[in-house]
Amino acid sequence: MAVNVKFALSFSGNDAEENQLDFYDAADALTGFQRSLALTTHLVLNGEIIIQAPYLRGARILIKSPEPGSWKVVTTVAMIAAGAHQLATAPRDTVLGNLVVSAYDYVINESLGFHVDFDSTLGQQYEDLQRQRRPIAPKLTESQLDSLVEKTENSVKDMHRPIHGSRTASRADISSIYRRDVQAIASLDAETYDYVRLTTQVEHPLEFIGRVSSYNINTFRGRIYVQEERRPIPFELAETCRDFLTIQMITHSLQNNARDRLAVEGEIRLTAFRFESSTGRLKRLLVTRVTLAGGVMN
Repeated sequence: MAVNVKFALSFSGNDAEENQLDFYDAADALTGFQRSLALTTHLVLNGEIIIQAPYLRGARILIKSPEPGSWKVVTTVAMIAAGAHQLATAPRDTVLGNLVVSAYDYVINESLGFHVDFDSTLGQQYEDLQRQRRPIAPKLTESQLDSLVEKTENSVKDMHRPIHGSRTASRADISSIYRRDVQAIASLDAETYDYVRLTTQVEHPLEFIGRVSSYNINTFRGRIYVQEERRPIPFELAETCRDFLTIQMITHSLQNNARDRLAVEGEIRLTAFRFESSTGRLKRLLVTRVTLAGGVMN
């Protein structure tokens, strides 16, 4: 039995309105599209991150010829039963399809700088599965999805190629088609390209106060909700900042934040280098020092 989920990449504006794109740019865009889908699908099915699309296991990604009108291609992610934990019933079919759509939505939007609430999307779906005791796919964590975002960043940049290269298009739209549900995932344009194409490190470190919302003890990476940014920001502890006390403060903040997101005890102060997009939007932090924002650890 196969579970089929379709994804569409549609370019519009300029030559794309006549169903034409520069050949070289179209090839780059399709390669980025395929790779981002392959890496996301493999993670959902197998619980591991791969680097190269040919290593995709448990699914195939098929493509149809471009459709008339604006330049549009539709791909089918066909997940076979062996890779999908031997699916046997329609409800399980539906759940797995929704997981792939949600995961791809997370990866693309986070790559473009738009925060997706993991807890209310994928996190909630996995909790529901756990309560129902349905072993459909490995449970993924937010840190795994964030690692995947890093691995697919260049692929998302390649998908912009017709927009910034030959400029045979001015916009691209990504959507999913599962059963009869069509869901808009993201739009690509010159502004999103500026965000993904360049990351600049600010010369001097700055101070930030926030609450840790996720942390991976193996990679020393996580997310911290910074009030002035009003969103969680990815961070990594510098090699000189991976001592026992620092990690204790990070995990302490995470535990307190999990108990009460408004508690003062969850706040920590970071000294960190900003990594910004070309437009000055904060993309991530490299942390060189951590202290308590106030009081002592309980």
